[in-house]
Amino acid sequence: MKIALDAMGGDYAPEATVEGAVLAKQLWGLETVLVGDTERIKPLLEKAGTEMDIVHADETIGFDEDPAKAVRKKKNASIVVAAKLVASGGADALVAAGSTGAAMAASLLIYGRQKGIGRPAIAFPMPTVQGMCLVLDGGANPGATAENLRDYGLIGSIYMEKVMGVDRPKVGLLNIGEEEIKGTPEVVEAYQLLKNEKINFIGNIEGKDITAGAADVVVCDGFVGNIVLKYTEGLANGLMSLIKDAMTANLKGKIGGLLVKGNLKSLKKKLDYEEYGGTPLLGLKKLTIISHGRSSARAIANAIRVASEASSKNIIESIDEALEKRV
Repeated sequence: MKIALDAMGGDYAPEATVEGAVLAKQLWGLETVLVGDTERIKPLLEKAGTEMDIVHADETIGFDEDPAKAVRKKKNASIVVAAKLVASGGADALVAAGSTGAAMAASLLIYGRQKGIGRPAIAFPMPTVQGMCLVLDGGANPGATAENLRDYGLIGSIYMEKVMGVDRPKVGLLNIGEEEIKGTPEVVEAYQLLKNEKINFIGNIEGKDITAGAADVVVCDGFVGNIVLKYTEGLANGLMSLIKDAMTANLKGKIGGLLVKGNLKSLKKKLDYEEYGGTPLLGLKKLTIISHGRSSARAIANAIRVASEASSKNIIESIDEALEKRV
């Protein structure tokens, strides 16, 4: 199994991306194909004392460019070349930490959607008091029809079951109340569609229920999902900062901090997005894992691990089978 990595994508590329690929090889023996500028990548591999396959690509797509236009225009952009490599069977999945829009556009235009899926969704993991849940859509589509929301419930459920090992994952529809009649017309209709889907749908859930672990899969449109994602990231960082300030404010705080140091490290690890690596873009014929733009080598390594795990569990084939049974 090989994972294609856009080595030029991300705030710290190619140093962090190459280092992450090397780390994934050292920790788990995972093979990565590095896509990008050979002249910049090769010296980094030589410095690390290892060899990896390199596919040359001398263009990049910036965060400020129109994703769809850039993907069509820049045929030799690293994200475009990497996606084509996956589409042709030269790699099993793609990891990208550059422009999220470019990664989504390249994946959609080059792979195509799975039959029966109207729009793909970003499925991001979120820590809960019970463990972890999957929220989708995380921003691929700001708006969503009732049918889109139904699809998110199905593909999210399959991912949690096949990749995360959750038996009959609970699927909740994010809403402003638990009653069936609550929410926008699209959400009200989606409730009825999800009820008739072959998944473990538990009904509407509210924002407070996400971190409580009420559902294993949380369904919402991309506008709401992205706000949930960014707010949670900010809240986690803010809480850890407040805890740190409290522990260093005086002698009592410092003594208390020493007593709970191990517990706090465990908590920080659970809240750290780098531990999750990246988020899958589901609903396409091939697999793409989207990583944070400021991903470090550790985050890239974990994203490669996630891509490998999802590919080995045949997530695309499992979704195809479920869609065929629906028809």
